[in-house]
Amino acid sequence: MVTTGTDTLEEIAVVCALMHQGESPIVLTGANRPASSPGADGPANLLDAVVVAGSASTSGIGTVVVFGGEIHGAMTVRKVDSTGPAAFGSPITGPLGRVVEGRIWVHARPVRPRALEIARLAHRVEIVTATLGDDGSLLRHAAAAADGVVVVGFGAGHLTEGMLEELAAAASRIPVVVTCRPERSSMLFATYGFEGAERDLRATEAICAPFLSPVAARIALLCCLGAGLGRAGIRAELRLWDAH
Repeated sequence: MVTTGTDTLEEIAVVCALMHQGESPIVLTGANRPASSPGADGPANLLDAVVVAGSASTSGIGTVVVFGGEIHGAMTVRKVDSTGPAAFGSPITGPLGRVVEGRIWVHARPVRPRALEIARLAHRVEIVTATLGDDGSLLRHAAAAADGVVVVGFGAGHLTEGMLEELAAAASRIPVVVTCRPERSSMLFATYGFEGAERDLRATEAICAPFLSPVAARIALLCCLGAGLGRAGIRAELRLWDAH
């Protein structure tokens, strides 16, 4: 069991998920309200996490986040509230289960990536988010200085024309992972036909992982680079987080 600050808890969870292959779960929790505040949530979260960590029903479940009475998979959890007790959610998948008076209900088990042999987490990976009217210059500068880039596209995998051009150039040189801005994101394949739509993006060498949040995609790419994987290897590892 791991207790940590909530600001970066989801990123730590991804690192644990990509390094851990054992049957015993890794359970992360914390507090979104300090102990001095009315309604402090730390003690309840800690108790729930201990219950989840010690339960036979969570054997083989991998890395999870336990918060506000809910159990979330590490790869798809997001911090959804800055100060409230329901700090974490899984917008795409929903929680895996609940903790109720020291008892556990698990209704789903997450997709578990294979464990990577990560030597270091020292590469530079930037996140560039698509915005209205973006000419691609920010992506160009980021790609020039980084070992890898996460591009956060509009809607269901769309970019401006300028960003598309820079994405194609960057992805031919370094690993570029693409996810999408909406919390409940997915990436289309061939619905829209305008320049910069999903079919254009998928035609580049970019690696599509729309079911990861931007920060989860960044940590996943960092871990893959730290394990010495090239673009083909990274694509193979991250294919779990796209439709097929």
